[in-house]
Amino acid sequence: MTPKAKVAILAAAAVVVAGLTTLALQRSAGASGAMQTPASRTYACYVDGRASGGAKPGNPACAAAVQTGGTAPVDEWSGVLRPDGAGRTRGFIPDGKLCSGGVGKYAAYDAPRADWPATVVQPGATFEFVYGAGAPQPTGLKLYVTKNGFNPTLPLTWGDLEDQPFLTADPKPGAGEGAYRFSGTLPAKSGRHIIYSVWARPGGTETVYGCSDVIFNGPATAAPAPTLSASPLPISCSASVKMTKSWRGGFQATVTIKNTGKGVLNQWYVQWMMQMDVKMKSAWDGTLMQSGPVGMIHAPDSEPRLQPGDTATAGFQATTGATRTPKFTDISCG
Repeated sequence: MTPKAKVAILAAAAVVVAGLTTLALQRSAGASGAMQTPASRTYACYVDGRASGGAKPGNPACAAAVQTGGTAPVDEWSGVLRPDGAGRTRGFIPDGKLCSGGVGKYAAYDAPRADWPATVVQPGATFEFVYGAGAPQPTGLKLYVTKNGFNPTLPLTWGDLEDQPFLTADPKPGAGEGAYRFSGTLPAKSGRHIIYSVWARPGGTETVYGCSDVIFNGPATAAPAPTLSASPLPISCSASVKMTKSWRGGFQATVTIKNTGKGVLNQWYVQWMMQMDVKMKSAWDGTLMQSGPVGMIHAPDSEPRLQPGDTATAGFQATTGATRTPKFTDISCG
């Protein structure tokens, strides 16, 4: 996605900014997550290959995905995250890239094939869902299912999914579990399908996408649901935005982020509030976005990951019509 397109995304947020307090724009780290029951493709392949560190899963689809995309996507099975998603679905994630959320690292999990590990479920039954999350936050979770006649050997498109989610939930995390547990009624389907999850946090733009393969009334020989109880490593960070140079009508600033958690920050970002007359013009070592008083720097495409304990810096130049020193408030990161 181009920086220009990302700015267009934040433009909608500016309307909200005008009418709400800055608190509504604050965002917290830890939005990564994925279905554990029924298992998402990345989680199922992680479980399948855990004995070999994810390198040698026995399932053919998982083995092909690891051969194509390496072990990082299964090590970070909860990271199909779009920091600019804002809960969007159709028209945002391209057809054929739904399972990866359009994130290149997870592209191998878009492969159209009928041998992904699948969870056997019963149509119309009450099902206990488990959604793993590194640091559970208030959430809006929507589950869609593919239409009757779905062909798993063709690329998954938005046209393959029912128009409306069969379940919308705002679950609360279990104490100390790092996961959401909630129940819901499964749709009346038969055969192999995909349950597509969209997790968007109110007050933020991060959105997590995922595909869980299921078989309604499937045979006893279908691949069982993974039983490993594992949650993403805790995610946290700290960040600062500081002016380093100034001149009449402009200034230069440095953005710093540190991974203070135990999990990897993938596609990290820093967001802040500033005066309305500040106009960000250029950035380095990061991708620039701005909408009104909201400024943001995203990780560069060349180095999107930040390991635990590591620090990354970026910088930007801006113009301002004010004579006072710019102030950066409500700084958040993830």
